[in-house]
Amino acid sequence: MLEFLKKLLAVPITPVVRILILRGFIDLSKLEKELKSELIKGLALITPDNAQLYHSIQQELAERKRTEEQLQQRIEQLQSIYHLNSATSRAEVLEEIYTEALNALQRTLKVDRASVLLFDPDGIIRFKAWRGLSDNYRKAAEGHCPWSRHEKNPQPILVPDVEKEPSLQSLRPAILKEGIRALGFIPLVYQGQLLGKFMIYYNTLHGFTDEEVQLAQTIASHIAFAIERKRAEDALRESEERYALAARGANDGLWDWNLKTGEIYYSPRWKSMLGYEENEIKNSIEEWFSRVHPEDIDGLRARIDLHLEGLTPFENEHRMKHKDGTYRWMLSRGLAVRDAEGKAYRMAGSQTDITDRKVAEMQLLHDAFHDALTGLPNRALFMNRLEHATERAKRRKDYQFAVLFLDLDRFKVVNDSLGHLAGDQLLVEIARRLVGCLRPGDTVARLGGDEFAVLLDGIESLDDAIRVSDRIQKELRIPFNLNGQEVCTTTSIGIALNTIGYNQPDDLLRDADIAMYRAKALGKARYAVFDTGMHTRAVELLHLEASLRRAIEQQEFRLYYQPIICLASGKITGVEALLRWQHPQRGLISPGEFIQVAEETGLIIAIGEWVLQTACAQSKAWRDRGLPPLFVAINLSARQFQHQNLLELIKKILKETGMAAQTLKLEITESIAMRDLDFSIPVLKELSAMGVQILIDDFGTCYSSLGYLNRFPINALKIDQSFVKDIPNNADNTAIIKAIIAMAHSLKLKVIAEGVETEEQLIFLRSQACDEIQGYLLSHPLPAEVFARLYPTFSL
Repeated sequence: MLEFLKKLLAVPITPVVRILILRGFIDLSKLEKELKSELIKGLALITPDNAQLYHSIQQELAERKRTEEQLQQRIEQLQSIYHLNSATSRAEVLEEIYTEALNALQRTLKVDRASVLLFDPDGIIRFKAWRGLSDNYRKAAEGHCPWSRHEKNPQPILVPDVEKEPSLQSLRPAILKEGIRALGFIPLVYQGQLLGKFMIYYNTLHGFTDEEVQLAQTIASHIAFAIERKRAEDALRESEERYALAARGANDGLWDWNLKTGEIYYSPRWKSMLGYEENEIKNSIEEWFSRVHPEDIDGLRARIDLHLEGLTPFENEHRMKHKDGTYRWMLSRGLAVRDAEGKAYRMAGSQTDITDRKVAEMQLLHDAFHDALTGLPNRALFMNRLEHATERAKRRKDYQFAVLFLDLDRFKVVNDSLGHLAGDQLLVEIARRLVGCLRPGDTVARLGGDEFAVLLDGIESLDDAIRVSDRIQKELRIPFNLNGQEVCTTTSIGIALNTIGYNQPDDLLRDADIAMYRAKALGKARYAVFDTGMHTRAVELLHLEASLRRAIEQQEFRLYYQPIICLASGKITGVEALLRWQHPQRGLISPGEFIQVAEETGLIIAIGEWVLQTACAQSKAWRDRGLPPLFVAINLSARQFQHQNLLELIKKILKETGMAAQTLKLEITESIAMRDLDFSIPVLKELSAMGVQILIDDFGTCYSSLGYLNRFPINALKIDQSFVKDIPNNADNTAIIKAIIAMAHSLKLKVIAEGVETEEQLIFLRSQACDEIQGYLLSHPLPAEVFARLYPTFSL
């Protein structure tokens, strides 16, 4: 530079000048420019060529200045974008990213105001950050977006003059009121998804250049990336926190398996579940697999392989050996991580100790299929095994099995006399003995109450089932000791074989049940083998029950009345009301065909009430026609006698019909009276107190407990016709009748003989001073109208 001055000015640089330059008093750069300018001007004055050279130099200097300014501006823009990326990468919250976005817009695009708006989960675009915008404007502009949320390729929308843009008609007043004259909508897009937009505003009209548009899009892409990255980071952190909390809450053990190296990480909790310390288990897969129960390891490996192949999720329950030698149930879950080709290179998951749950499940399963009292299989499990046996018999023609249906005899007596606790204890002991009578492959189940069932699996013939039945009978005859009380019991057994060709297991159990009832009917404490005739009879009884119910509804029953004659006077003193069923197809049916079914099904209660009501009403009707007050004898069944409202029912009927209680005679058998003395005696005494007379029917056929007769408030004994029919030819029956009449008279009881059919029987009974008789010799049972016509003319 000094050399240039020397040549230019031809003036030497003195020490003083040098000092001024060095100390900054003379700006050589400025001086150089001024000298060059003066030189160029001088050249322009010399010649026209010099003038042209002067203008060229001037233009070059101006262009150079513009280039330097543009370069400086570009450097500042790049610095702003770099600062934006740097700041957003360090941002801890989304709000910091929004702030940096606004800063970058103002630095690079020199905007007067700016804002960032994003779509919320409901699809509405809302302000997230802004500068220089009022509350009123934000309220008006929120929710407005020029693109659909699902727009695939949204482009920037630039408005140089707000007043001339038709699409802003609704927002224009708010925009102009804000002082905004130009604005731009820049979409925020990440991987094809529209996140929202940022807005740039100018207070004056503004023509947007291509460079500004490109810069705005560049900034938008950086902002969108930063927002989405931060959202992903937040979601990941939240997911990790949630997983960590869930893992801690569930007390799970964690594992992470590197499939490439074979190494696997087990968390301390994973190891402690099995009773091990941190350093006692190495990082190999065999540490896991070698502890799995031998029965479970193949299933575990198979499930892992299927998951690694991408076929199924991985979740498996298996047993693992604890350090103390016991096995505990574990639930393992996992997920494979795959490369771009879909090949798994890592698998991680958790392990949960589910031993308590499995124990509870097994207990629930056991309880669902076993009897709570005896521990034996219940009906559900028995039927399941019976079904398997039935299916096996279909596949194998040589396979046979049998079902035994057991019902204890007189078990109710034990419950009633010793209490239900003793009854339960007896059932437990019986269950134990039954198990001892069977082979390991057989099944004994308690079906309910005192009913048991046995499945004899794979027998050779019926003889095997009979031998088991005999063994059971013999075992149960041995007395049971229940808290010092010796109890004996027997059982009735029904046997059914599968040889009939059953398709349903229920059929076999049903037939064994039918055979058991046959054994009961034959005298109990024995077995009966099912045959098809039993089933036919059972079906008939079922139809009979249905018909009885219809008969009650349709009022198909009738009462017939058999006269009872006093031997001393020869006159009719009363009648016995006898039930008949007027069947629509079969005609008149005697009670011997249906009373037992009515008793078993409980229908006898409704039928008995109808008999009482009808007979008492008929007695009143006869009196209204002028007949004397004859007594009416009515039989009470066991269920009727034990029914809780019997006394109230009789009182109600007597009141409604106006019948005198003294003319009503109720007949009960010895067995009914003796069944429960604590119940029978109070009921009989209350009936007697009402004035009702009590007759013991069929006397001599059952207990003949003469010692109890004086405890019962009875009025008469009825000699059963089985004793009457063979007199006077049968010496034994003759002696029995004589004894009964003599004993009754000594107790001041009347005696009525039924079933009198011959003159010889009549003569004998009269000779023994029998009080009253009835039978076909005198009259068959008659309808009420017929009896009313007979009465005035009858005489013995």
